[in-house]
Amino acid sequence: MARTTDRAQSVVVTGGGSGIGRATARAFAAQGAHVLVVGRTEESLAETAEGQPRIRRLVADLVERDAPERIVAAALDATGRIDVLINNAAVPWRARLGEIDRERTERQVATNLLGPLFLTQSATPHMPPGATVINISSNPPTRGWPANSVYGSTKVGLDFLTLTWAVELAPCGIRVVSVAPGPTVTPALAEARSGLPPEQRSDFSRVPLGRPARPEEIAWWITEVTRPEAGYLTGAILRVDGGLSVG
Repeated sequence: MARTTDRAQSVVVTGGGSGIGRATARAFAAQGAHVLVVGRTEESLAETAEGQPRIRRLVADLVERDAPERIVAAALDATGRIDVLINNAAVPWRARLGEIDRERTERQVATNLLGPLFLTQSATPHMPPGATVINISSNPPTRGWPANSVYGSTKVGLDFLTLTWAVELAPCGIRVVSVAPGPTVTPALAEARSGLPPEQRSDFSRVPLGRPARPEEIAWWITEVTRPEAGYLTGAILRVDGGLSVG
């Protein structure tokens, strides 16, 4: 496909086949951005891009060592630059201590933490001043989360990367922000809660607002963070969680 020559935002969204990633890709496309969605399944990416001529798709698994270079090359081939990188891909596998499988854990860490690290390292040399990296994280580090020691650790680690990269990339004019959603109606939430007793799977009483978020509500914050008016925001962790972290 020929490279576009207009100056609309060039956006990369990992984990773009469902949930927050899909809603975010569509929100940016609706604003006129050129969006590359990345995921492991062609069928789910095709659903995200259906009826969306500004969304391109790329099948890639962040666990693979060449994935960062492939993703960056696809984005540059389309637009010549990357204005927004959204590190959203993650696997939410649950296991209590004593039940943690090494192979699954290595894949989870590779997807949730190492994938964003090496993708960002590959992408930032091609990001102009004013560009934004957004890490989609989750739980605050001050509370335990039974059966989520690996998943939670990767998300807390992602927030630490946000803080560190914000300092390292500020001289380049690149901002770095974490958006930390609370429970959100996505396939990942359904999978994460599948191991709970049936009566607890739809219980959101710990959330002060009393309900899970819709993916579109999280996507709104993600797009807002990239606007020029947000240009003084970096190194921040925005907890869009219905009050869960303070309730």
